[in-house]
Parts: sequence; C-alpha cells; structure tokens
Amino acid sequence: MRPQIERVFVENFEVYGARKVWRQMVREGVDVARCTIGRLMQGMGLASVIRGKPVRTTMRDKAAPCPLDHVNRVFHAPAPNRLWLSDFTYVSTWSGNVNVAFVIDAYARRIVGWRVSRTAHASFVLDALEQALHERRPVHRGGLVHHSDRGSQYVSIRYTEHLAEAGIEPSVGSVGDSYDNAIAETINGLYKAEVIHRRGPWRSFEAVEFATLTWVDWFNHRRLLEPIGNIPPAEAEERYYAMLDEQKRAA
Repeated sequence: MRPQIERVFVENFEVYGARKVWRQMVREGVDVARCTIGRLMQGMGLASVIRGKPVRTTMRDKAAPCPLDHVNRVFHAPAPNRLWLSDFTYVSTWSGNVNVAFVIDAYARRIVGWRVSRTAHASFVLDALEQALHERRPVHRGGLVHHSDRGSQYVSIRYTEHLAEAGIEPSVGSVGDSYDNAIAETINGLYKAEVIHRRGPWRSFEAVEFATLTWVDWFNHRRLLEPIGNIPPAEAEERYYAMLDEQKRAA
C-alpha cells in the first residue's frame, strides 16, 4: 500500500496542501490517514503553497460610462451560463511582464475563457471573452450576466459592444475593491500560487502561455474545489446536467 500512497502523493504534492492531497487520494480509493500525508510532506521538506499579496491591475477610465452592478457581491449562480466573472493579472518574465486574463463561470468556478498577452490593451481581454463565447455558446439574451471590475479594458466601447451583440448583460463593480469580484480574484490567486510562484522564474511569454494552458485544463477537470463539494468544476457541471436529464425523464 505504501508505494501506491507515495505514487499518488508525488503526482499531487506540487500544488496541493496536505488536506487536498488526502482528499484526492480518497477519491482514487486509496485508504490513507490525513496525518500520513502531513508526515510525507514533512519528510520531503515540503509545504503548502501560500498566496501572496496581489498587485493592483485595475486602471479606471473615468471618462468611460460604466454599467450598473447587477451582482452586488452575490456570486452564486443557479446554473451554468448565468454569471461570468472576468479579471486579469500579470506575470513577470525575463523579457518583461505579460498579462493573463480569465473568464470564469460562477456556477462551478470553471474557467471558460483565457488569454495571455504581452500588452494589457482591451483586445486581449476581448480575446478571452471570444474564447468563452465559442466554448459555451450561451443563448442570446438568455439571462447571462458578465461581471468585471471598472478596469478600462472591460468598460471599453469594443468590449461593451461585444457583450451587447452576444446578448449578455454587463455588470461592473467598484474600482480597486477585490470583494466586488471576489471569485475572479480567488482564481487569479490560485493561478499565481499553484503555477507562477511555484514554477518561476519565467523566461518567456511562450513558457507562461503553455503553463497556463496546462493549468487551466487541470483546474477544470482535476482540481478539487471545496466551495463546490471538493470535486472538479467540470464534474460539478456534469452533475447539474445529469440532474436536469433525470428531472425531464421523471416528468
């Protein structure tokens, strides 16, 4: 049994703390005490990742009109494609800073769009939105709300027009307040802790882009999230749609 425990541990320790590694093992049918994981980490000189203090990236364009806040810090969605949250962060590389944008579906905290860019122009967050639209294909005027902070990229004419064309209701929180976009800030923090700070320093834009691609796939399909019941986001959505199918058959 010990070789199996060590195998699963080695596969997961880079980004999980002792508690998350233990839960992953339980999901895979490995009978192991939580304290055993702590001893393994201690014996290997390992510690859980710690998220650092975020750097402010929101730059408000005071001349641009802002949509109303339709979320008011209530980040619960009753179903997928009801509430999307957008934000971006930056990563330092040897060749300069690069920016990483995410679009998150609030229902299961699944990342539905992302983009890495050498600049922070509005076009790069628009590319992340385009990916989300292509991936999810939400119903036009189907009740989807898109929430962001007051960064100039998100209140730009191009971005707001694109939301309108897709039939999505824009929503904007206050400037410089992480609580008004808390889930997106949390995803940024996990990304920084689990990838950027853990594996840096970063040599190039291409290295960050590939690492982000790998992390997003892992996050959506394998990472256990406590707020949704310690299951991956993709599994949470699958359960939702399976429940809908059962209800339809019962009716």
